[in-house]
Amino acid sequence: MIGGLLVITTLIVIRFSDTRPRLPDSITLPDGSRPEAFTQGRDWFGVVTDDNRILIFDRDGGRLRQTITVE
Repeated sequence: MIGGLLVITTLIVIRFSDTRPRLPDSITLPDGSRPEAFTQGRDWFGVVTDDNRILIFDRDGGRLRQTITVE
């Protein structure tokens, strides 16, 4: 029983180890925009704003790559 507990603990530690994606320390949104949702891809991340835009940023450096207006 102790061995099983050790295996479960080890699997939990491995599963929840720090493998989070790299993001910049801060993101500058256009004036008046507030974030509502966040999504990410392999080399980008996106922020959905309250003014019906999707802002696509580069994962490295956080440079604004594309703006999509949702109608």
